[in-house]
Parts: sequence; C-alpha cells; structure tokens
Amino acid sequence: ICPPLPPLEFADVTAEMYPLQTKLYYRCDSGYDRKSGTHPGIQCESEQQGAVWKYKGFKCFDKKIWPSTAPRKELELAQQPEREPRSPAPHKQQDLPEFRQKDFCGPPKTIPHASISLPQQHYVGQVLHFKCQTGYDKRPPTFGSRMCKEVNGKAIWTPLNMRCTNDS
Repeated sequence: ICPPLPPLEFADVTAEMYPLQTKLYYRCDSGYDRKSGTHPGIQCESEQQGAVWKYKGFKCFDKKIWPSTAPRKELELAQQPEREPRSPAPHKQQDLPEFRQKDFCGPPKTIPHASISLPQQHYVGQVLHFKCQTGYDKRPPTFGSRMCKEVNGKAIWTPLNMRCTNDS
C-alpha cells in the first residue's frame, strides 16, 4: 500500500488502472438523485477473461423530472451511452514490472449525471493523472502524473512538478 497522497489544490485526479478488489463509488451530480434500489458501489474482480468491474445498475435521475408522466424507458434512452469497462493495454503492463503479477481493471464506465471519486488506498505500480481545474491553470505545467513505486523496500510517490493557481 502506498503512503497517503499529498494534496494538490485546484486539480482533478484520475487513474487508468485499478488493482483487483478496488471498490469505487459513484455519486450523483447536483440536481440529480440516485434511482431507488440501485447501489453506487462497483468492485474490480477477476474473471476468466481478466479483471472486470462488477456493476450494480447505478443510475441518476433529474430531481425536477422524476417521477414524471413520461414513461421510465424514454428517460433511460435519453441518457448518454455508457463506456464499457476495459482491461489495461498489454504494453502498459510490460512497461511496469510491478504489474506482471497483478491484474488490473481499466477506468470504470461513465454514468450519466454522476461522478466517481478515487479510492483512499493506492498500490505500488498505480499511476494517477493530475490536471488543473478550469480557471486554475495560469502557470505551466498544468497536468502531470505520479506513480507509486517501491524504492529500497518503501512505497513512495514519484514527484509531481505542477502547481494549480489562479494567481495573476
């Protein structure tokens, strides 16, 4: 397990790969609510074809519209298509020796009107991507990556040479 990630103000963080057993949770955007009976959690699990995300049918609906007189099916059809889960490209696993013995899930699918937060724990070999939020990118570089590596038996994060600010 990697040490806690140092905070970086005004930046969004994403990851491309997640180790087996990672649990992530969706949350509905402002103005939207979770469909009753759906669970916001997903988990990266191993199957015969490799690591895959297990979804539980999470959906968000517009609080102003739901419930409405419109049939439920029409509302669902109006939502954007979801990206299918994917396993990381084989070349990425070969580039990082730490990944050879582990299986990783790719990014989770996009759920309309919902966002997903990163897990609290990260593992050796995991790469996180940072990008300054809109309005906070006055000084380059405005994006970068950090990797959790094992150095002399200790897990560390590689340096990140970026600062997000709206200073003039």
